[in-house]
Amino acid sequence: MAHVHADASFVPLGIAVLTVSDTRGYDRDGSGDLLSERLTEAGHALVERRIVPDDVYRIRAAVSQWVVRDDIQVILVNGGTGFTPRDTTPEALLPLFDKAVEGYGELFRHLSLASIGTSTIQSRAVGGVANRTLIFAMPGSPKACSTAWDGILAEQLDARTGPCNFVAMVLPEQPACAPREGKAAPDHGQGVRA
Repeated sequence: MAHVHADASFVPLGIAVLTVSDTRGYDRDGSGDLLSERLTEAGHALVERRIVPDDVYRIRAAVSQWVVRDDIQVILVNGGTGFTPRDTTPEALLPLFDKAVEGYGELFRHLSLASIGTSTIQSRAVGGVANRTLIFAMPGSPKACSTAWDGILAEQLDARTGPCNFVAMVLPEQPACAPREGKAAPDHGQGVRA
């Protein structure tokens, strides 16, 4: 269970939101709206928001443009994670990852089991790191976005969450994981950004 570091302060991150859909515009993008509202309510900055069609290369192009920007530390992608022929978000993102965050997809499916039962196995939620930028993809429903944000991302993108969170990885000037009493801090490969 996560704990709040008594001596840690909240650190706002720059976050981009990408909706993957052939049919939604900004007027009907409830998932993009939900993620944008949750991240700003938490104190982070919504740096940019886009909608792209279900196309491997358009998804990959948008994310590639964002991972080289210094003002974006996190990219939230919603939509395109199912099994229809047009669902290609994981295929677009996986080649970009320097490292995968396998636990994100595992935990997402574990949490969604309570609300959608075994249908959760049809979610290909994936997470990873590219150029020290965190990328988390989730299904395109507002409920799924809420599960991802409320159940996982809100805590892991908060520098006050312990024993570990992702903030030190994307902002190397932040302290790494807090050590447990009498033990050294764990080394999660959170070296300085090149």
